[in-house]
Amino acid sequence: MKSWGWTAGGILILAVVLFPIYWMVNVSLQPSSGAVETPWVPVDLDFSGYAKAIRDQGGHLMTSLIISLGSVVFSLLIAAPAAYALAHLRIRWAGAVLLGVLLSQMVPGIVVANALYSAYNDLGLLNSIGGLILADSSTGIPFAMLILRAFMGALPREVIEAAWVDGAGPLRTFRSIVLPMSRNALVTAALFTFLFTWGDFLFALTLTTTEDVRPVTLGLYTYIGTFVEDWSSVMATAVLASIPAVVLLAVAQRYVAAGTTAGSLK
Repeated sequence: MKSWGWTAGGILILAVVLFPIYWMVNVSLQPSSGAVETPWVPVDLDFSGYAKAIRDQGGHLMTSLIISLGSVVFSLLIAAPAAYALAHLRIRWAGAVLLGVLLSQMVPGIVVANALYSAYNDLGLLNSIGGLILADSSTGIPFAMLILRAFMGALPREVIEAAWVDGAGPLRTFRSIVLPMSRNALVTAALFTFLFTWGDFLFALTLTTTEDVRPVTLGLYTYIGTFVEDWSSVMATAVLASIPAVVLLAVAQRYVAAGTTAGSLK
């Protein structure tokens, strides 16, 4: 009876957590109507909301994809060598650097966004994909550094020293030994950086003032104001925006599980 009670409780919690997702999909499959008037079960399936969402928001989805992938590449290009240096090279004040990385995570995002707006306005980076990639990387780089540094620090020191004895320099060791062994951590850092960037709203709202460059989060925000009486298109956009994150989490699940725990034990 006790196990049945725990099972029932777990199912109830799972149902509460998943209900917003079910309702989002349910409303997206209904004819044009308000969310309150939607039946509990989709009977008359209507995909017109998806057609309208793709027509109106397809460009915004592609913009978010480009920005997210660019942020992942740029963040890993900076974070991976930095984490390797902090983990295996004798660098003075390495502890102070790590402390600075941790403190940077505590700065409110609105403070960073306001500072970047002033700088971007002078540099001409407002309303640009490159500017949003740099802004989102300011969140991805510190997180990736912490994940990668913990993982690389747990790699066997003997392997690194054996590469040095064989004549490999720091760069060769990093490229040929450390990076292949850090695959799980790299996938983990890349995944979370992608998710941070894909779901970003603050930088998108602050650093874009026109419709030329508009991520899907900002597009969905403006969409709600335009189609507040037609929630099927709004929910269809939300479903389409959720697909990349769901697919990436499903594909990279085992890498994430290994990458987030490998640095905790030596």
